[in-house]
Amino acid sequence: MSTFDKREDSFEKKFAHDEELRFKANARRDKLLGLWAAEKLGKTGADAEAYAKQVVVADLEEPGDADVFRKIRKDFDAAGVAQSDHQIRRTMEELLAKAVADIKTSG
Repeated sequence: MSTFDKREDSFEKKFAHDEELRFKANARRDKLLGLWAAEKLGKTGADAEAYAKQVVVADLEEPGDADVFRKIRKDFDAAGVAQSDHQIRRTMEELLAKAVADIKTSG
């Protein structure tokens, strides 16, 4: 294997690793976001956990965060929960940072 091949292989492995971490961080963020939203919606226990799973699944609909945001926004609007778009997006960002930190510390 040439030096170029080794370097290419190394870059491919790093890319795959980074993508796996990004996927895990987004999934963890979605679960945390779902639990946060469930609390705002008055859900507790198993209902809150089930709702959090629905948020995680919603993120698989399309690339990016728009699908998750739309679900939370729609559910808040239907339940009369007063949270601005900015508050929801800010919470998404904060929980993503927490998820990344959690993954880094857990190995």
